[in-house]
Amino acid sequence: MNYFDLTEEKLQGSGGYIIAEITDEQAKKADLGVGKLFLAPIGKLEEQNMKKHFCKICEEEFDSPPKIHLEESNREEVADNLVLVERGQYNCQKCNSTIGEYRVFQKQDESQDVGNAKPTNSP
Repeated sequence: MNYFDLTEEKLQGSGGYIIAEITDEQAKKADLGVGKLFLAPIGKLEEQNMKKHFCKICEEEFDSPPKIHLEESNREEVADNLVLVERGQYNCQKCNSTIGEYRVFQKQDESQDVGNAKPTNSP
């Protein structure tokens, strides 16, 4: 990732927002077509890319990234060929309330079928 390609954006969560530097690809994921960018679709943000956070409970903006709370989770298959590998929350540095949540998904290994041609039944 080229750090010159990052832009600083406001990302909405259910309990506030985070100001973070994100890529164009992350911005596309975060844009749900309502004029705001959202945390949840992005997945996990790197702590060094989060600059500030706002907590609705404290009603205050902090000049630091939120705390990241990793929930204990086992690898869980959520759909065919899609596994949830990490679940977590961004929490306020002051009151520990949830600013937003994230999920990290991974596709299962698709390479096992590569090169295995399946013949069609020709008449």
